[in-house]
Amino acid sequence: MTDPNVYLTVSLSSLAGLAMVTSAGLSGWRSWLALKHQQLDQIDEALPPAPSAGSRIEIADLKERIRKLEAIAAGVEL
Repeated sequence: MTDPNVYLTVSLSSLAGLAMVTSAGLSGWRSWLALKHQQLDQIDEALPPAPSAGSRIEIADLKERIRKLEAIAAGVEL
């Protein structure tokens, strides 16, 4: 068992096996990342777009006008 060819063969076989396991793990990792990206894209499509600052200001202005009109209808002085 002192033949250098045996050691060389075993070490090369081990290195080849490690390379295959590493390659399979990397492929699985890339597939998992692609799945997560796809899930995030589906979530983004399902969410409604966020209202812009201008529309929020407009809504606040309309609410204020409604409050004033309700106060006038109730006979309250502003």
